Amino acid sequence: MLEAELKSLILSELKIKDVRAEDLTDEESLFEGQLGLDSLDAIELVMVMKKHYDINIRDRNEARECFASVRTMADYIRAHPSN
Repeated sequence: MLEAELKSLILSELKIKDVRAEDLTDEESLFEGQLGLDSLDAIELVMVMKKHYDINIRDRNEARECFASVRTMADYIRAHPSN
């Protein structure tokens, strides 16, 4: 399942040690939820999308929509198979 894969990627790529993938919900806010990501983490998420899914996110509004939650990331990947 793509959502489970994304949770693992987020935790490993952002080096988050104190949260387990199974503790994250698909709808939880990545920035206001238990992860509490910040703008530097958003930049890393852009790189994750490029590296693992060959998807380029080019502007702040697009990133804001995509990175709202694990579910929105998965939906974005499904809608944009690659650039």
